[in-house]
Amino acid sequence: MSEEETVRKEIHEEFPEEHPDPLIRQLHHVIRVAVKFMSVLMAIVILLGVADVIWVLYERLSTPPYGLLQVADIFQVFGAFMVVLIAIEIFINIRLYLGTNTLPIKLVLATALMAIARKVIVLDLNNVDAIYVFGIAAVVLALGVTYYLVGRTSKYFASDSTVSSD
Repeated sequence: MSEEETVRKEIHEEFPEEHPDPLIRQLHHVIRVAVKFMSVLMAIVILLGVADVIWVLYERLSTPPYGLLQVADIFQVFGAFMVVLIAIEIFINIRLYLGTNTLPIKLVLATALMAIARKVIVLDLNNVDAIYVFGIAAVVLALGVTYYLVGRTSKYFASDSTVSSD
C-alpha cells in the first residue's frame, strides 16, 4: 500500500474526497474547510484564554494584600485554567475528528468530565439549590461510569479499526 493510500485511509470516511455525486463531493470539501477554520478559531480562543489567565492572576496579585491569593481568588484562577484546558481538549477533538479514522470517544468523555469538574470547582454552594448539586453529581457519576466502561470495553474491541476509544 502506498503512502498516499495509507494517509487516505486515515482520514475520516464520512467526508471522502472521492464521491460519485459532485454536489456531495463539494459539500464534503466545504465541511473539511469549515472544520479547519474551527481549528484556527479554537487556537485563537486558547490564546485568548491564556491571556485571561494571566490577566486574572495579575489582577488578583496586584490588589491588597499584594502578592497573596485568597481562597475565592484561587477558585477564580482555577476556573480560568480549566476553561483553557477544556478549549485545548476541544481543539484536540476537532483535530482528531478531521485527521484520523477513529472516533475519540474516551477523549470526548474526558472533555465532558473536565467541563463538569470545572463547574464543580467554581460552584458557589451558597447560591445554588440542593437539586442543582444532585444534578451535577448525577452527571459526574454518569460520565465517570461511562468513561470507565468505555475504557474496559476498548480492550475487547481493539481489533476494530473504525471505532476507537483513545
